Amino acid sequence: MRLLVVEDDPALSRQLAGRLESAGYAVDVADNGEDGQFLGETEPYDAIVLDLGLPRVDGLSVLRNWRARGIAAPVIILTARGAWTEKVQGIDAGADDYLAKPFSMEELLARIRALIRRSKGHASAEIACGGVVLDTRSGRVTVDGQPVDLTAHEYRVLAYLMHRMGQVVSRAELTEHIYAQDFDRDSNTIEVFIGRLRRKLGVDVIKTVRGLGYKVEEP
Repeated sequence: MRLLVVEDDPALSRQLAGRLESAGYAVDVADNGEDGQFLGETEPYDAIVLDLGLPRVDGLSVLRNWRARGIAAPVIILTARGAWTEKVQGIDAGADDYLAKPFSMEELLARIRALIRRSKGHASAEIACGGVVLDTRSGRVTVDGQPVDLTAHEYRVLAYLMHRMGQVVSRAELTEHIYAQDFDRDSNTIEVFIGRLRRKLGVDVIKTVRGLGYKVEEP
């Protein structure tokens, strides 16, 4: 899963990026509204964390511009505590959730997980298929109750496919969603990750759709 963080406070931006990366996400960062708006319009994100008090272009304008251009990525806005008018304006502009500063990082992570699940059509924190269970809260994967040890990139590939269960996902789409913008991307490595996942899971849930990509479905 790939996230965008648009936050102008350098310390908070670093803290957010570090915590989200350690939780298994690929993260891009922008420190002003102009760059954030451009990234949101040109890169595919599974969720966006957007501060409202941004230089160059304010967060509300960025959000309105995204929605006007059909950008449907879930957005959680960061507001000053007690600024209820900002919260209302943000929701009306198209935000999916809000969080008041200062906030708990664990609460932000929980809200992001919920936003992504809902946007992909999943109500539960656990996504299951053919004995494989992905717990989005803990980042834990089990097969028939037994834990499976995955690398960060293997987990991202599996998580994206399971969130899109039953749908065909191309190698190009997977590449876009498991790597941050500044990472040296190579779509050929997707085949390597898929091969490793199949061996580690030992269950035939990841199908190859010839000429199109991959999908997760019951064996």
